[in-house]
Amino acid sequence: MSTHARPLADQLASASDAQLERVLRERAVRPDVGWTDFFDAAEALLEPASIERALARLTRAEARALRAAAPGDRVALDDTALGLLDGEGRLLPPVRAVVESQPEIPDAADAVPSPASDADSAQAAERAFATIGSLAELLLAARTAPLALLATGALSATEKRRLLDDGDLDELRDLAELAGLVRRVDRELRLTADAERWLDASFPERWAHVAARFAESLPSGIRSSAAADWPRLHPWDPHWPARAAHLRSLAWRIGLLAGGSDGTWTVPAWGAALRADSPFDSSALQALLPTEVDRIFLQNDLSAIAPGPLQPSLDNRLRAMTDHDPAQASSYRFTAESVSRALVEGDTGEGILTFLRQISLTGVPQPLEYLVRQTATRHGLVRVRPDAEGGTVVTSADPHLLEAMEIDRNLRPLGLIREDDGLVSRVGAEAVAWALTDARYPATLVDRDGRSVAAGRARIAGADAQNDPGYTALIARLRSHQGADADAAWLDRELEAAVRARSVVIVEVAMPDGSRRELTLEASGLGGGRLRGRDRAADVERTLPVRSIVSVRAPSS
Repeated sequence: MSTHARPLADQLASASDAQLERVLRERAVRPDVGWTDFFDAAEALLEPASIERALARLTRAEARALRAAAPGDRVALDDTALGLLDGEGRLLPPVRAVVESQPEIPDAADAVPSPASDADSAQAAERAFATIGSLAELLLAARTAPLALLATGALSATEKRRLLDDGDLDELRDLAELAGLVRRVDRELRLTADAERWLDASFPERWAHVAARFAESLPSGIRSSAAADWPRLHPWDPHWPARAAHLRSLAWRIGLLAGGSDGTWTVPAWGAALRADSPFDSSALQALLPTEVDRIFLQNDLSAIAPGPLQPSLDNRLRAMTDHDPAQASSYRFTAESVSRALVEGDTGEGILTFLRQISLTGVPQPLEYLVRQTATRHGLVRVRPDAEGGTVVTSADPHLLEAMEIDRNLRPLGLIREDDGLVSRVGAEAVAWALTDARYPATLVDRDGRSVAAGRARIAGADAQNDPGYTALIARLRSHQGADADAAWLDRELEAAVRARSVVIVEVAMPDGSRRELTLEASGLGGGRLRGRDRAADVERTLPVRSIVSVRAPSS
């Protein structure tokens, strides 16, 4: 047992729950670890591997301070001190041994980044605009159907093909997670409640949200450093250079950095807030981008063209009733299937036409009006309602439609079975309604009383509990074993460790006459309140009452 574990256990016991949780997170402690008390925690935190995990989080300045500290010197480490320094701010000896084995600390690069040129700023603005647009495309795809993930957390190859991955999809997914717009739930990537609001926001609001959340996620020290220096900021973390390069790529993608092609990184005017730790102002960024429009051209061929980037709230609603090709951002096409989807989601034929009249510069062409009215008329021929057992009943005034659905191979996963004048399924009503709509049946979702209801496809992630490793229970368990007599508890642990290792220890014993005597014992047993061992000096077996033992220490070498 480490002789330094006792003082560290005392530090841990006196720390706040917030401080303990920080240490546990930094050391990557599992919430279900089998620690019983703070002595267990102290011993584990003094293991070299655990110390290395703590050192990996230190900034270059903190690492230099530890490397330069002589024995007895006090070191200031702010919130990272617990578990590395003793109560006086000095390096714990096991920590010093690990510090001395760490690699040399590289010098800093230029501390002040250069401002971006006009040309680089323009390219950064275009890149930011394209990235936010691609991020919106990713979220809209996830709203239609949650994105499937592999066991590693990466997007599956099927999803990458569906989203027409151009090699940037993983970075977009990372940005979406950092911005709190998606969250992993089991093996799916689902939208959060923030994503719905973000999708309806204007480009400046979208960009400012992503930039601010990205900045908040950056590790210690990175915001005050030039981008060229990022890979050197955590010198004792072997994985940091790759992570820094990834973060720098994300910052470049959302326009907070410019240049980079020749290793020289510059900062556009709107990216200065990343270093200044102030709110992001997108006005300079907006000045380099086209203005969002609120009108479209509707054409006789059932297509719609926007003369510029359409306002996001209008774009989202227009997408809900059209087929949209992400490669042609300003082009939309109306089909019977796309209008049916809008109707299933709760829109109405008259509501669609009213919306189109409000935003069209050319009115609503007759072919488009006819398509919407005809589709709305057919909508509802197939009615889908939940039953009392959680399944679904499908009915229709057209028996031929029921017959077609019953034998449709594409609907076999629903398990539709004829029952009386309808079809029944064990699948939920919303899922059945969407499956029928995707198979081009005029389905509408109704409640048990026959009233039409919207069938929302989006599956929103609940409250974020995934990143909480559940340290509350562990901390409570450690606190519950925090007895009043810490000295006795520590002595018991030292004796148990000595017996397990059959080690030789020097035991200080309180004698009946009030004096104290030291015995060098080879510990062999502990039980019934007594310690057994061979006295190395007298070469005899001794049995000592534990209550008489004052202290235990290892003999000096």
